[in-house]
Amino acid sequence: MIDSTSAHVIVDSLKNTKTASSSDWILHHVMDGKYLDFSPFGTIPLPQFTLFGLDLSITKHVLFMWIGAALLFFVMTSVAKAYKSSMVPKGFTNFWEVLIVFVRDEIATPTIGKGFEKFLPYLLTAFFFILFGNFLGLIPFAATFTSNIAVTASLAIFTFIVIQFGGIRSNGVLGYFKGLIPHGVPVFLLPIMIVVELLGLLAKPFALAIRLFANMTAGHIVIYALISLIFVMQSVGWAGLAIPMALFIYGLEILVALLQAYIFTMLSSLFIGMAVHQDH
Repeated sequence: MIDSTSAHVIVDSLKNTKTASSSDWILHHVMDGKYLDFSPFGTIPLPQFTLFGLDLSITKHVLFMWIGAALLFFVMTSVAKAYKSSMVPKGFTNFWEVLIVFVRDEIATPTIGKGFEKFLPYLLTAFFFILFGNFLGLIPFAATFTSNIAVTASLAIFTFIVIQFGGIRSNGVLGYFKGLIPHGVPVFLLPIMIVVELLGLLAKPFALAIRLFANMTAGHIVIYALISLIFVMQSVGWAGLAIPMALFIYGLEILVALLQAYIFTMLSSLFIGMAVHQDH
């Protein structure tokens, strides 16, 4: 015979088991893995190998990152070839020209100003690479490699390098680092200001990496969490609420995919402009 206390313990343990299993299911679909998951149809393992003790295995995020890079290369080379034959865009070229001109006229030109042409190739590469990565994650059975902190951190580091290179090239080494300190600061505050400005330099790529990672991860977690309600509550009736809400969030994810590519590129361009033109 089970008393009331034992019954409550059993019920609580079952609830914890359901919660743990649902959270594991959500993380399984959001995080990286060493195989492609086509549930319920099965899985496809990816090549695994090491070199000099380093794990160089291909994961699903690496695979889709390669696909994103291939799409970027295909689009840019196709647009370049189309312009060689005709300067009037049409069809496929016309669509991509709208985005390219948008990055040039609405992002690079206002934030960098004079000399933006030198940084436009990097900004276009970052914009389209992130855009393709975000949209690939919206395809069923695919993966969002921009929800991997290693990917977003690498993009942020590249931006950091471009910022420092552009600032030093335009102002010189001494001029660039001298320009980081506001004019008119008392001498006794210089040690504090130097530390503050150095932390500010490091905070920029950190903010870029965390913002892109968090936004691209959060949307997918919400979608999977809504769908998991059906299994957690063990009732098909929850599908009437969970599925429409998940579809609504999925629609918002399309907007977020565009918005996050724009924000990352805009902030990168803004930081570059601040480093190149320190007198503004």
